[in-house]
Amino acid sequence: MSHSPAPDRRFCVAPMMDWTDRHCRAFHRVLTRRALLYTEMAVDQAVLHGDAPRLIGFDPAEHPVAIQLGGSDPDLLARAARIAQGFGYIEINLNVGCPSDRVQSGRFGACLMREPQLVRDCLQAMREAVSVPVTVKHRLGVDDQDPRETLFGFVDTVAKSGVTCFIVHARKAWLDGLSPKENRDVPPLDYDLVRELKAARPDLEIILNGGLADLDAALAEGEGLDGVMLGRAAYHTPLILSEVDARFYGEAGEPRSPFEVVEAYRPYVEARLAEGARLNAITRHMLGLFAGLPGARLWRRVLSENAHRPDADWAVVEMALHAVMEARAAA
Repeated sequence: MSHSPAPDRRFCVAPMMDWTDRHCRAFHRVLTRRALLYTEMAVDQAVLHGDAPRLIGFDPAEHPVAIQLGGSDPDLLARAARIAQGFGYIEINLNVGCPSDRVQSGRFGACLMREPQLVRDCLQAMREAVSVPVTVKHRLGVDDQDPRETLFGFVDTVAKSGVTCFIVHARKAWLDGLSPKENRDVPPLDYDLVRELKAARPDLEIILNGGLADLDAALAEGEGLDGVMLGRAAYHTPLILSEVDARFYGEAGEPRSPFEVVEAYRPYVEARLAEGARLNAITRHMLGLFAGLPGARLWRRVLSENAHRPDADWAVVEMALHAVMEARAAA
């Protein structure tokens, strides 16, 4: 099947379980027009047998947006990929990096680093089922595997599927002995090995992920690679996303202030509230907006203490903004 052009992956926001839901993506899109956003991982079985519109539906305003799928059965993944394409996603990514017990018990995520032939078969089936690009996100290896040997061998085998874009989380995953949270911090990062991979396989698109703390680090460590993917930094300090379009895509214009960001997000929030969404389901993604700025603690506190109430509406956000402005005036 002929495939549509690849999205611009110079800067991506990582798929993060329980975080990058549709409200989060809509918020991030207010901050950056160009970054490629990813969904939380959706398990193939859930897409096939669950409430797909609720699980993977999204607002067209979120574009460009890609979906990440989890699974290890080529046929199920192909069918799930076809459904995802029908919803309008412009890329379908396979998760070979998540180290959680729940994921391992389903034989997908990082444990698939041990089964590169199966990953190749899964990706090939997905590519044959859809016309949008299919990509894979993976680790350097798992447990006692040698990172260099594993990474190069894995990529070479998987590339036989026809997939040409590899998003590399530059750490091993320890499936035995570390929690998912520890797996995001404890195994050492090896950005040099990812750059070696790109130098040795120049025809492949290599995106760097893992531990990039800010845009300066992303620009420095991503030198010579095709793009970067930020996760926790983008989530906890979202205002950095307001500089992405200028610094990664060369677009003119000043980044929005946090106050302008809130006002730009308001129509989305009010529309979702009118549909019955709870305010705290939306504002939980905004808690870091003032991180490092005067009034940040008050902003978080007012939202955290009030947004969960059943009748909470936009007035709570206004109250939080007012608290920030009062704190700044008193400083």
